[in-house]
Amino acid sequence: MNKKIIIGIFIILLISIFALILLKFEYKHIQTGNNISKSDKNNILDISSYEASITVEVRSNKNTNKYKIKQKYVKPNIFYQEVQEPIYMQGLTIVNDGEKTILENKKLELKKLYENFNGDASNLNLVSFIEEYKEGTGNEVEETEEEIIMKTKITKNQNKYQTYQNLYISKNTNLPTKMELLDINKNITVYILYNEIKVNQTKKGDIL
Repeated sequence: MNKKIIIGIFIILLISIFALILLKFEYKHIQTGNNISKSDKNNILDISSYEASITVEVRSNKNTNKYKIKQKYVKPNIFYQEVQEPIYMQGLTIVNDGEKTILENKKLELKKLYENFNGDASNLNLVSFIEEYKEGTGNEVEETEEEIIMKTKITKNQNKYQTYQNLYISKNTNLPTKMELLDINKNITVYILYNEIKVNQTKKGDIL
């Protein structure tokens, strides 16, 4: 009986050691890999849709203006953005249905239609970063203990106040936490905080 107990304990110890080695190997593999491109849940560079509540800070030498905005996007070019704060801008919306863009102020009951609008509906949206990053040649990736930082240079709409973009991705959720637009001297001019975001769940009917 004692011999069987000893053998049983020995087998359990071997299994435990094997499990620890396996877990250590898997952890190391995950840490050294790129969580953005290898995630089974979300590939940020190839999302089909997203919906987000963001806080935007627009910074200048004199002051900082803060906005709370709701955004929705569905591939390839369906986009919705609504200002929630400040109060005096509440209800200001931009809607792009793929062919035309509508600017509307619900409070003032004003609406402007742009046919065959070829410009970006908003340079604050996540897709603007994704497009720049895919086409960029000087992209960089940095890592901290908790985040992956994707960096690119803006080439589509050249503006000395918005020359670079940085997107921060949580390693834990594989979702964006914040985005920065920087001027030619790499000073932050626009800071975007993702309060809530979900990807690949929004449909065209949720916007139009």
